[in-house]
Amino acid sequence: MPLYECVFIARNDVTQAQVEAIADSIGALIDADNGIAPAAEGEAPAATSVLKREYWGLRSLAYRIKKNRKGHYMLLGLDAKPSSITEMERQLGLNEDVLRFMTIRLDAIDEAPSAILSRKSDDRERSFRGPKPAGRFESGRKRGYDDREEFRARDDGPRDDFRGMEE
Repeated sequence: MPLYECVFIARNDVTQAQVEAIADSIGALIDADNGIAPAAEGEAPAATSVLKREYWGLRSLAYRIKKNRKGHYMLLGLDAKPSSITEMERQLGLNEDVLRFMTIRLDAIDEAPSAILSRKSDDRERSFRGPKPAGRFESGRKRGYDDREEFRARDDGPRDDFRGMEE
């Protein structure tokens, strides 16, 4: 079966558990369409159609969508028939908690963490920000127009601006 990757954005009002529930419902829908029966209690789980699942967290949006400035991002790697992907997109469009979604077809699903998650871990490891920039005082105040050396070095005595002019 073809491989797909789906990213959806849920409203910031919902909790992370509700976002996980939306992803679970997508997985159950695709499993049902692919003929995979859910595992009963005490049985080993059957093979699933959701190959990859990543929660990217609550992130700010580039622009407001339906009066929301933030959203919960979720990535799903799917192994499904095109008809089940169409049904999944229809269900996501009907869900009021989902702001946007995008599904693309892939040749292979990468098992490594996505670029978003790997960048997040890099940000956490980088705590030292380096030396202070050269253009600041010890207090952190930026240098202003009058703080330049040429203004501090001049004497404030009487100025003879008409030195070369004769009347």
